[in-house]
Amino acid sequence: MTAAQLPPVAPEVTATLVEELSPRLRKRLDAAVTKLGARPTHRDGDTVTIAVDEETDLRMHAPGGVVATADALTCGCLLAPACVHRAAAACAAPAADPAPDPAGQETPSEAASAPHADGTASESTTPAPYGTAPAPDSTTPAPDATVFTPPDNTSAPDVASPAQRVAADAVWSAAAAVLEAGVEGAGAVAQAALLRAAHTARLQHLPRAAGAALSVVTLLRAARAGDPSYRTPDLVTALAELLGTAHRVGTASGAELAAVRGRARRPYSPDGSLRLYGLFTEPVVTDSGHGGARTWVAGPDGRLCTVGDVAPGGVGRALGVADRAVRLGESALTHRELGRAGLAVSGATVSPDGRLGAGKGVKAVTARGAAWTEPPLAALWETPPLQQAVRALRATSRYADPDAGGSDLLFLDVELRGAVRDPGGTCLLASCDGGIAVRLAVADDDPALAHRDNLMLLATAPGTRLRIIGRLLPALHPRLALLACSHPTGEGTIDLGFDRLRRADLPVPDAPVHPAPPEPGDSGANSPLHLLERRVEQTVPAGRAALGMLGDVSAEARRLRRAGLPTAAGLLAALCASAARRERDAFGRLLPADTDGFATHWLAAARYTSAVSESLCAAAWEPRPEPAVTG
Repeated sequence: MTAAQLPPVAPEVTATLVEELSPRLRKRLDAAVTKLGARPTHRDGDTVTIAVDEETDLRMHAPGGVVATADALTCGCLLAPACVHRAAAACAAPAADPAPDPAGQETPSEAASAPHADGTASESTTPAPYGTAPAPDSTTPAPDATVFTPPDNTSAPDVASPAQRVAADAVWSAAAAVLEAGVEGAGAVAQAALLRAAHTARLQHLPRAAGAALSVVTLLRAARAGDPSYRTPDLVTALAELLGTAHRVGTASGAELAAVRGRARRPYSPDGSLRLYGLFTEPVVTDSGHGGARTWVAGPDGRLCTVGDVAPGGVGRALGVADRAVRLGESALTHRELGRAGLAVSGATVSPDGRLGAGKGVKAVTARGAAWTEPPLAALWETPPLQQAVRALRATSRYADPDAGGSDLLFLDVELRGAVRDPGGTCLLASCDGGIAVRLAVADDDPALAHRDNLMLLATAPGTRLRIIGRLLPALHPRLALLACSHPTGEGTIDLGFDRLRRADLPVPDAPVHPAPPEPGDSGANSPLHLLERRVEQTVPAGRAALGMLGDVSAEARRLRRAGLPTAAGLLAALCASAARRERDAFGRLLPADTDGFATHWLAAARYTSAVSESLCAAAWEPRPEPAVTG
């Protein structure tokens, strides 16, 4: 049995079932979750049955696709309903995303979650909403009458209410307890406390904190289950986002508080009539088995929008959807055709991150497209690379406002220089304006897609000049996931995930090929910031105790100071000191650890390293000085 075979369970249901267990059964809960995970399941309509043993079954009734009450879990064992099995089943199942508030109901297309901005094409860690499991970029048509209009907040209080502060404090405490214990110690009981805090936050209209808490729970479960798609930096980011959001509820006011509270759903707002020009289409394949396509289009002012279609089906569906008609108005264009054509849209609705809604009131007809070298698309390549990188960093920041919008794409004119070895695999080295050496990486390594084969073929044609579109991959050197390029012969464009280049498509060099430039040697690439970053990451798997046993870190602190990072040195020393600090009472007995103090130091270090990394990434895109000419 896997979690994907079980219906999602409402967070408050899981929390209630765990809270009702006796202390003895709570100690057995993690083992019961593991044992139940190895048992067979059977689905019959809305009911999933788990064979607890040869004589006992546990049933999960999920009308609408979600287990919404504790009574919907029934067990046939002699100890039921006070047994451990019901709580274990709830903990083994995915956590359901809370239903939106009545005032914030959205269309199915709006309920879809956007993919990660890092270009890995992995699905958002936020679980699916009650009753459905929508995929990223789904654009199922829905009635216009349900398009969400943000409420008028002009009369809203400037500060959080007392109840919201209490809810935020509960979120902070639950998250701090997870950080204290680490992944190894944050079992089902700690996760249930976080789910209870998430439910309380949602009831107090703090959807951003609630969603962040659910993301942490989902990542904890993935880590403890040995999910191959789990990455520790993802949990670091999620925990820092959760702690930071909970902390800011009590200190923010006005517009900042509105951003900290967040929205139950990212709303689609009316945008009138739009004239759109196709750019390219990329495949979307997620770790959870979803697949589809996303087509990027641009308006006359250069604003980017997307039309997507992603649902369960994996890479096979991605390859098929590319040649299906887009779900937008009366247009008969396929996704790949739209990437090279145009649309005239009336009654358009657009989300803050640029996704086009597909309600019944949306009308769209085919229109003339534009080449990448023609207005208005040509203007996308006129912005200097540094400005584009800074803009993309704002959109991809680990702690960006979810409603801030923006794109992580860069538009560059490059000259290919050949293949280079990289810790993440082979990359294609290219140079762009300002003498910047850019590493172009494979966007998706799935062998069914054309990304890797195309990149390897382009690496055999150094000296070729191309106009490219890539997704920023934050690093200490300029790095993009290569998504699309102009055809090497100058005719048309190539969607590098779908179209396959042939050797005959490559130009025959008519001039000597310039040698590949030396590896970037900027100071950022040699920054000792990793000394603090690894301590921040080290805490998450093993908890506070892992740092408490480090001992003296003064040598690392001195190295940071010598590199011009005195703040990092101070944060490292304070973090490790807080981890090791344990007070004793008058009788010499150890007092409980200061989990709040340690969480505060850890949060400061996590946010600092993120900010400095983003600054170093932006600095890597600065133009290189022209070499001096000697007589």
